[in-house]
Amino acid sequence: MAARTYLDGILAFHRARAAADERDLDSLVAAARACVPPRGFSRAIASTPHLAVIAEIKRRSPSKGDLNAGLDPAALARAYQSGGASCLSVLTDSEHFGGSTEDLVAARDACSLPVIRKDFTVDARDVCDARLMGADCVLLIAAALSSGELAHFLEIAREVGIDALVEVHDEPELETALAAGARLVGVNQRDLVTFAVDHDRAVRMGALMPAGLVKVAESGVRGRADAQSLCDAGYDAVLVGEHLVTAPDPGAALTDLLVD
Repeated sequence: MAARTYLDGILAFHRARAAADERDLDSLVAAARACVPPRGFSRAIASTPHLAVIAEIKRRSPSKGDLNAGLDPAALARAYQSGGASCLSVLTDSEHFGGSTEDLVAARDACSLPVIRKDFTVDARDVCDARLMGADCVLLIAAALSSGELAHFLEIAREVGIDALVEVHDEPELETALAAGARLVGVNQRDLVTFAVDHDRAVRMGALMPAGLVKVAESGVRGRADAQSLCDAGYDAVLVGEHLVTAPDPGAALTDLLVD
């Protein structure tokens, strides 16, 4: 019997909500296509001359509880931009992470950085919703989707003009992501079953990722040494949440991660 992952309960919640959603996809696609042009999430990473930092606005996590429950998303976004962030990541899952659409809107309005909606995309309408709320990128978790869903959601993302970060955890998921046409790929260093961070995973996976991809290492970046090792492993960016939102000075903590 397969071990239960932390994703299982969260995905069940989101899939149940998606099943009750009666909105017309074609209408949502049309509305999303009519939005103002995105800021270019992947482009911002690729054009950064050093290791790019995707700085996360994250109030809490299912495994650790409150991290910074009372944070001000606008103030934190400004601090991240001043500290040298290339992009923002904003949790919009309210049930499990304490985030909201309002957090994303406030953060994006407070700065000029492109923003990824960090949530659990399980339906094509979720992709449209990310664009409609102002996000410049949507997260697609390979472990949460069938290969058919992943390919379809990438197609919808292209149609509405939003970037898509495809998150993988191992070699088979990387193969699935590449077969679906992913060009922006993140390796999550956190084990889905134990929650433990495996830094060797990102180093190993970095060597397997073909040239031409925009490569992101996610989770468990604890400071400059981690950032340097991931940069040396060929990553273009690191996505950092807990280390920044719990720091006394998030902007300074971010600047410390800007390695070559």
